[in-house]
Order: sequence, then C-alpha cells, then structure tokens
Amino acid sequence: MALDSTFVLRRARQVLRLEREAIDATREALGADFVAVARAVHETLVAGRKLVLTGVGKSAHIAQKLAGTFNSTGAPSCFLDATQALHGDLGMVSEGDLALVLSNSGQTDEVLKLIPLLRRFGVRLVAFTARPESDLAAGCDLKLVYTVPREACPLALAPTASTTAALALGDALAMVLLEARGLTRDDFARFHPAGNLGRVLLLKVGDIMRAGDRLPVAPETVTVQDAILRMTKARSGSIALVHPRTGKLTGILTDGDFRRSALTGPDFLQKPAATFMTRAPKTIAADALGVDALRLFEAHKIDDLIVVDAKGKPVGLVDGQDLPKLKIV
Repeated sequence: MALDSTFVLRRARQVLRLEREAIDATREALGADFVAVARAVHETLVAGRKLVLTGVGKSAHIAQKLAGTFNSTGAPSCFLDATQALHGDLGMVSEGDLALVLSNSGQTDEVLKLIPLLRRFGVRLVAFTARPESDLAAGCDLKLVYTVPREACPLALAPTASTTAALALGDALAMVLLEARGLTRDDFARFHPAGNLGRVLLLKVGDIMRAGDRLPVAPETVTVQDAILRMTKARSGSIALVHPRTGKLTGILTDGDFRRSALTGPDFLQKPAATFMTRAPKTIAADALGVDALRLFEAHKIDDLIVVDAKGKPVGLVDGQDLPKLKIV
C-alpha cells in the first residue's frame, strides 16, 4: 500500500519539531555544569591526557562520533566499548584521563559497572545523560545533561530526540574547546590530510595560481591598448602592473577598469594604464592556504588576486573563476 503523502510529510515535520525542541530545551538549560565540564576537558588536554568516551547501544554510536569529532580538532580521544572494557579494553585508559560516560537513562548496567573500575585508574568521570538524578550522575564527578521533553518515536521507545540532543551537546562542547584552544586552519588541515576535505584545506595558493604565460604583467606606463592585448593573449581578466624600474606591483587593471576607461573619451586606448588601474590591490603569498585566498575574495568582493613574492613582485594570479573548479567553494 502506498504511503499517503500528507501523512508522510506531517509525521516527518513532527519528528523534526520534536528533535528541535530537545535541542532548544538543552540549550536553554545550559549553565554551571556545562562550564565545569568544559574546564575539566580543557585541563585534561592541557595536561597532555586524553578523553575517553564510552557507552552502549545508541549511546555508543554517539560516543564514537564525538570521539572522532574531538580527535579531528586536535583533542586526543578514544572510544571505549563498555562491554569490551570488562574484557581487556581498559588497557587504553590512563591515569589523568577524563571519561565521558554516556547513558540516556543513567541506569545502564554495563555502564554503571564501569564507574568503580575507571576510578581505580585515576580517571575523572563525567555523566553524560538526560537524567541528572540517575545512579550514573550520582557516581560521577561532573554532569553533562541534555533535556528531552519527548522522544520523537510515537511509542516513546526508539531513541530519537535524545540521541539528537546528546550529539548536539557533545558538538557544542567540542566547538567550545576548539575555539578556546585557538585551533587554526593549518592545525585542522594537519588532522585531515586525506580525502577532499584534506585536499582543500592543504591546498596552497601556489598550487592554484596562474603563472608564466598565463600571468600578464606590464610596466604601469604601458598604454591601455597594450595592457588589453597582453590580457587577451594570456586569456586573463586582469593584468598586474609594476613599477618600470623595480618591478614591484603598483596596481591591477581589470576588465571592469577597461570598460570604465572607455567612458573617458575616444583616446582612452593611448592613455597610460596607470591612469585607470586600481592602486595597492589586495595581494597574497604563494605559500598561503587556498582557503585564505577565498576569504579575501569574499571579504573584498574582488574577481582577481595577485600573488606576490617577498619583494612585492607579482609571481602569479588567482582568478575567482578557478575556485569552483578546484572545489574550494
């Protein structure tokens, strides 16, 4: 029997609303407990120790995801299977670590059995739960509590809004720590060397810039006509103009500048390009990251970016039309 479209959309929207309500309720309830956990995580990482995330069932999946998120932001973390921990996996735990113990109910047997064992290793414990009055919360040093007015499951059985809220709260903690620890794009790139994300983050301006015959350069004294011919030959929308003696960049002439110059009179083609160029244009170094070039394009609403060396001489050109091809945007 085909599903009625009205029912499908109505029910889907209801689920999304209930999960949003759980996140909203969790956000509104944030307070001193969250701050205390954030500080404990920061102290642990500064001390050179790691985070241990553990749970069973759906909570285990959330713990695994959050361990991956923390690792990707330079916060050493591991996932400890609560069941396997009782059969040897406790060997990954070290004194001084901080354990985030996930259990929605706070009454999960496998998780509660871990509490005294982890304490024997000198590990601080955070109860990551929806039940601040639970045995788990009572047995831990700190609490990270999310609020779930109602599960999205119509039977109130399948974890839905609770897992969404737990994941969102864990992400919030990870992002707070990322910013507090001053993680940079370069740091992030080092943790993501593979795949498209790593390729984009590690890409240097020197890897994407136009150079050689594709980089039109001329003294600022050349005529507009000569500048346009050089741009056309290089198939470029701009030309780097330099000081005739030093070779240092003094300006840039773009297609837009050329069109505006035509409004000045019939002899515009014979005027010096310097008359119409944009002086002191935005520049970037060849060893800068590609994403830094993208930031300049977005911040200054430009179409072309000249790459200069340490002496201020043009060595390349980043054309805004090339960025989508490279999947930087």
